[in-house]
Amino acid sequence: MIYGYCRISRYGMSIDRQVRNILAIYPDAIIIKETFTGTKIEARPELQKLLKKVKANDKIVCDSVSRLSREEEAGFELYKKLYHSGVSLEFIKEPQINTDTYKQAIEKQLSSIKTGDASADNLVNSIMDAINAYMMDLAEKQVKMAFYVANREVSDLHQRTKEGLITAKINGKRIGTQKGDKLNVKKKAPAKEIIQKHSKTFGGTLDNAECAKLAGVSLKTFYKYKNELIEEASEN
Repeated sequence: MIYGYCRISRYGMSIDRQVRNILAIYPDAIIIKETFTGTKIEARPELQKLLKKVKANDKIVCDSVSRLSREEEAGFELYKKLYHSGVSLEFIKEPQINTDTYKQAIEKQLSSIKTGDASADNLVNSIMDAINAYMMDLAEKQVKMAFYVANREVSDLHQRTKEGLITAKINGKRIGTQKGDKLNVKKKAPAKEIIQKHSKTFGGTLDNAECAKLAGVSLKTFYKYKNELIEEASEN
């Protein structure tokens, strides 16, 4: 079986791109969707259900390594566990750490030194087990680096968002409202404009539910607009 694991951090974000990228390569993949904020692998219910379900010769495909984990140690431990269980891991954006990359290298070495003698082949298999362990040690640094980079990219995005908001304030652009300000909102004001002015995320005084109500949109739409505003601010 081929499973596509797609994860977003919070409601309102779009998961469609991840699904589309996986189905473009594996049209028959069973898509598992998860919305979860946080880095703890064991706390993700949908991922845990998937891990209990997969068996040898199955494959889990992710759009990128960050969808599986952003923690180096936990990410590599899960990677190693699946690798030794015969479950393939594939990352569309980081193919260099796909488990099949290492499996194929080992199989190539094994096929090239078969002797045809049972006793000798048993010895070769023992040697190959040692080589397998050695190659996993070599892979560890590369795999952990991929998880590290994924986490760093998210941290950098948050930092750029913060710096973008600071830059906007320095340039005289008022972000949000101050306590005590009256919420004089024009009926025809665009929802995104209202969100940027009144949401706590941008220095305003309203929480998510209050701001969505004021803007006259659903929470799902509110999160969509808020994420778009954050991305715009991060580009400043």
